[in-house]
Amino acid sequence: MTRIKYPSYRAHGMDRVRRISTELLSRYPDKFVQDFEHNKKMVNKLARIRSKVLRNTIAGYLTSYLRKNSSQQEVQASSSESEAIEPPGPVIDENRRE
Repeated sequence: MTRIKYPSYRAHGMDRVRRISTELLSRYPDKFVQDFEHNKKMVNKLARIRSKVLRNTIAGYLTSYLRKNSSQQEVQASSSESEAIEPPGPVIDENRRE
């Protein structure tokens, strides 16, 4: 009899991890930060998840998601600041003689 190999937990379980994570972020946006240990405690406190592996995966997903969002916001803020600082054209010195 041939044994059927199912996809790993990561391939199948990531949909569940994303769904739970987005629901937690939408319900409690101010409770999560970029620290894994803090997020792990908050997931344990706010959701009833019996599996330690699933809890840690959700906390890790939340942490990486928040870090990506903050770095993208920093890049957008720095690009908008640099656009505002740069002059629109070449700088002409009026006192210079040619």
